[in-house]
Amino acid sequence: MPKVRTHSRAKKTFKVGGNGQIKRFKAFKSHLLTKKATKRKRSLRGSTLVHEANLNLVKRMLGLR
Repeated sequence: MPKVRTHSRAKKTFKVGGNGQIKRFKAFKSHLLTKKATKRKRSLRGSTLVHEANLNLVKRMLGLR
């Protein structure tokens, strides 16, 4: 049987919580920030959970399926 390989970028991007939920950080917060409103940048802070529509894909990239 071949070994299960994890996606190299995915293991740096996503974190698995204790109850199996997968955390991700929000996009659009790296550059060109002067034209974005402060309220928008504030809402892009922190992390959120991966949507259930993408959960199987992310789990497969992390080698969890």
